[in-house]
Amino acid sequence: MLNNLRRTCSRTGLIFRMQSVVVRSVSTTKTTNVIIKGGGRGRLLDGTIDTQTENVKQRIEHSKLLQRKYEQLFELAKKGGGEKGIERHTKKNKKLLVRDRIKLLVDNDGEDFLELSPLAGFGLEYGDVPAAGSVSGIGWIHGIPCLITGHDATIKGGTIYPIGVKKLLRSQEIGHHNRLPCIYIVDSGGAFLPLQDEIFPDKLMGGRGFYNQAMMSSEGIPQIALVCGSCTAGGAYVPSMSDEAGIVHNIGSVFLGGPPLVYAALKEIVTTEDLGGATVHCKVSGVTDHFAETEEEVFAIGRDIVETLNLHSIYDLKPMKYKEPLFPSENLSAFVTTKPCEQIDMYKLLAHIIDGSYFYEFKTIYGPTLITGFARICGHLVGIVANQGAISHDASLKGAHFVELCCQRNIPIIFLQNTESEEGTTATNKVHQAETLRCKGKLVATIACAEVPKITVVVGASFQNENLTMCGRSFDPRFLWIWPNAAVGLQDDCRDAFYSTARIWDDGIIMPQHTRQVLSKSLSIVKHFPNERETKFGVLRM
Repeated sequence: MLNNLRRTCSRTGLIFRMQSVVVRSVSTTKTTNVIIKGGGRGRLLDGTIDTQTENVKQRIEHSKLLQRKYEQLFELAKKGGGEKGIERHTKKNKKLLVRDRIKLLVDNDGEDFLELSPLAGFGLEYGDVPAAGSVSGIGWIHGIPCLITGHDATIKGGTIYPIGVKKLLRSQEIGHHNRLPCIYIVDSGGAFLPLQDEIFPDKLMGGRGFYNQAMMSSEGIPQIALVCGSCTAGGAYVPSMSDEAGIVHNIGSVFLGGPPLVYAALKEIVTTEDLGGATVHCKVSGVTDHFAETEEEVFAIGRDIVETLNLHSIYDLKPMKYKEPLFPSENLSAFVTTKPCEQIDMYKLLAHIIDGSYFYEFKTIYGPTLITGFARICGHLVGIVANQGAISHDASLKGAHFVELCCQRNIPIIFLQNTESEEGTTATNKVHQAETLRCKGKLVATIACAEVPKITVVVGASFQNENLTMCGRSFDPRFLWIWPNAAVGLQDDCRDAFYSTARIWDDGIIMPQHTRQVLSKSLSIVKHFPNERETKFGVLRM
């Protein structure tokens, strides 16, 4: 019997309740704003906001300014290469714009499309590359969520910049983590050669995309290519390494070197269509499988391919019933901080996001600077970990305990980051300081090892070591979203949300009022493959 118990503990990872041996004063941090209803442990959160206070008025005005900035940049991203680039693409080359292509491919004209990093590529060292030269996101096709990425050929003919490589690899990572069919809409002239040393040679550069294709296909994650323009040089591997590929007649082409290169090497004149057009690759080489006369036809073919992936048994789930929060999402602008390290009441914020504003809190009065508990978001059961001040010794133990609970119960975890600067919070007692560091290490290790889906939203500050204790980018959250007021980095050298998203430190800026909607879509994506591997914790120091 004892051996069976040992095997069970080894397999599942026994939860240990950690008790501190350091004597310190009891925290007086209040956990108000909750109203007990009934005899259970659930709490109805009070999200009431006094909009007449000066601080709230400033936050609401600040939120409006940030939203206007976001909308202006998003419009620039949608325009891609500008009016000249759009005119050349649509009138001269007679091709559809990438966003119109995606609308043809997905359900409901793309209304549910969850776009990734739309503001990537602005303000970089080598100039602006709107949306990093591509549109990526998750769209539903016949009810099946798919990772879709498409080149924007209005931007220097779809030329790939270093930031474009980074965006592709992050998109593929999301596809891999969530086992999403990956669809590549190809229309690119290849790498931007003046920056080839930042695109080609290293491990996590351009070649990694082809490696990812091969590995995902080997794991049964469908890889689909739709060639709607040039597919040159290394890009030619995309359709040739896909499970299925379609190509558009007289528009799509696939070759390692185009007609100019053939002439330079062999003095032979050859047309694009004869060298690598749809007829050649569908009839002769077999690189592509489906011949389409028009772009509309190739996207209909793409939808048909997804229809035959035999995934409906996984994704055909009945819609869940749920209650809306008691407080409107529009009020979330009152939580948009105007300066780094400004604290907000996370209980009130949660009241605007979770179903029925109802929260099952865990260890309410222990380690109160970290809020932990269970709730539902659009019917999805989740664990929530949210900052309510500096992460203390007790808060670290509490957080580690709660993450273990979520792992044992196979429940996704939502991290809401608004970290507090470590300056001024360091304990004066050396023993206490060492104990706090040890316990924070336990929390960090537990989050790192947790195999349940993790989703992070930065709603304020994301500073220093506290970023690690709240599942920052380096801890592989399935998604990491960021509010427009967020600040990321070291305390004395932080960067704003627009700087962060331009470099794909996150998966995109979201407006506060859209937080619940974005989390709902994210959860509907991760829930189908919630725990690919069993959680196993390493050595956690006592």
